[in-house]
Amino acid sequence: MKLTMKALAAGVAFATLQISTAGVTIASAADLVERMADEPAPAPVTSPSPWQVRVRALGVITEDHGHVDTIPGSDLGYSDTVVPELDISYYFTDNIAAELILGTTYANISGAGSISDLGTVGKVWVLPPTLTLQYHFTKLGAFKPYVGAGVNYTIFYNQDAKGPFTDIDVDNTFGIALQAGVDYMLDQHWGLNFDVKKLFLEPEWSANGGSLSGKAELNPWLIGTGVTYRF
Repeated sequence: MKLTMKALAAGVAFATLQISTAGVTIASAADLVERMADEPAPAPVTSPSPWQVRVRALGVITEDHGHVDTIPGSDLGYSDTVVPELDISYYFTDNIAAELILGTTYANISGAGSISDLGTVGKVWVLPPTLTLQYHFTKLGAFKPYVGAGVNYTIFYNQDAKGPFTDIDVDNTFGIALQAGVDYMLDQHWGLNFDVKKLFLEPEWSANGGSLSGKAELNPWLIGTGVTYRF
């Protein structure tokens, strides 16, 4: 009888312990749920905007070649300039983007080769909007290198003849553009940019009422550095 009473007491104690433990477990779980409910929800992950702009200081370095058709050994030279440039990019995917490059500059034209004694013969302003399709390399952290190729249409305006030329007319023309550059992103929106473009640009020109004509082989390098902003 004593053994039975001891066994019953042990059973009651064990059951009480199990109930107590279950109570602690339930209380702990309820406390955890309550604390999780009080914590702010994580911010949703958003993709960057497909739009991006850059502002650069641009050095325009031309190839000093060209000729007058009727003068053997003639050549032409052009002044180099530094100008501001704006470009606008649209990302179709993380890797593929299109970029429109806008800026304007001028070039002083001078005789060279057998006509070097002529000195400066004209000054023209140049508007060369350029559209490139780019491939952007990813998975390199803050470094975002890219390469591109596209087309350029150059408009020559405010053309002034100088020296022996009574007038000058450089024809608007299409050209091919090649590009390479890199963005170094400081944060999600702002970055630093370095960019190099080569334009293949060889317009026809005429002067003095058409009595003189030839080709201006500009083929400039466009070397720029500036800031990037991704919306």
